[in-house]
Amino acid sequence: MSEIESVFGRIDGYRKEVIRLQSALTCRVAMGPENGGTGEHEKTEFVKGLLEALDPDVLEEFRAPDERAQDGYRPNVIAKWDGDQEGPTVWVLSHMDVVPPGDPGLWESDPFEVRVDGDRIVGRGVEDNQHGFVSSYLALKAIVESGQKTKRSVGLAVVADEETGSVYGLQYLLAHHKGFFSEDDLIIVPDGGNEEGTMIEVAEKSMLWVKFTVTGRQCHASTPGKGKNSLVGAARMILELQKLKEQFSLSDELFRPSVSTFAPTKMEANVPNVNTIPGRDAFYMDCRILPQYGVDEVLAASREIASEIGSELDLQIEVETAHREDAAPPTSADAPVVQSLTRVIKKISGKDAGPVGIGGGTVAAFFRKAGLPAAVWCTMCDTPHQPNEYALISNIITDAKIFSCLYMGEDF
Repeated sequence: MSEIESVFGRIDGYRKEVIRLQSALTCRVAMGPENGGTGEHEKTEFVKGLLEALDPDVLEEFRAPDERAQDGYRPNVIAKWDGDQEGPTVWVLSHMDVVPPGDPGLWESDPFEVRVDGDRIVGRGVEDNQHGFVSSYLALKAIVESGQKTKRSVGLAVVADEETGSVYGLQYLLAHHKGFFSEDDLIIVPDGGNEEGTMIEVAEKSMLWVKFTVTGRQCHASTPGKGKNSLVGAARMILELQKLKEQFSLSDELFRPSVSTFAPTKMEANVPNVNTIPGRDAFYMDCRILPQYGVDEVLAASREIASEIGSELDLQIEVETAHREDAAPPTSADAPVVQSLTRVIKKISGKDAGPVGIGGGTVAAFFRKAGLPAAVWCTMCDTPHQPNEYALISNIITDAKIFSCLYMGEDF
């Protein structure tokens, strides 16, 4: 039996261990202050114990100051094992924080108590992002328990605050401890993917949330001529903003969807009664913009439309940026991390994986902005943030085998 076959044999026997780890992680609730929690302390302490048991060469906790959190900080952990060969380190970054469960009536069981149904394991956080931690950890555990050592150096980073911006998580690490990472390393973020495990996310669109405030003059609805109806202005603006699709019409087949999107979303309340013409309306638009376009171009075009509608209807229309995240430089499809993942996925599952761009934002963007090529990948059911969030045990086992191949240099 080869070294990697011995590792695979151990991983195949880890079903009970997957359930044990998922249960222990899920019951240790880790929510940041924005989500009504105190931080990730209890879960991170449990994870530190798991990592310490595998005798890492480096195990350090980095505390990002946050006066709102327990003991005034948010915990981040880095563990590293030196490999037998010189060369790049395989880094896997997972996050410990979770989102609130939402309406408890939509859950079939306690969100923070794991329920197992055949291959399915249910609970808040089991996929987002405990799947990623458990699979990357078990790959290392199997190598250690089989009496072997990784060929490559391996690093596991376990961070806080991914769900609410990463200011106290990866952004803090990159600002203060970037030296752990190198542009030659294979950096994987197992926090996104598809059910086939073939989607390697390498690029993201720019994200822009725009607030439009339409101001007119309020009056009684029986005498509309005495007022200036802001709701009519908002409705016209929403329709006219669809022209942005024509103005920014480039398509890039790397991305799904392949075009920039401009979606009107939230509408703020105006007058509380039916028989009043509103004098103020505010609504928002969510924009996901291909990197070929600048965010400022979209803002300028939006303001031009607002100016035209405002002049036509004698209304004031203010355009504000509610949130902005300019696209990070993409990870090249030829980057070693993408090529290695592609080869190993083919080897383990027989499937052809490839690079993809997405409209949503991931924590990998902070690596890319720091000049560190990173890939987002795992085999997932795409249930994060949903009631009855679940992961498949078989997917965790498969992903552990893929990580073990990368750790052992079996990707050539």
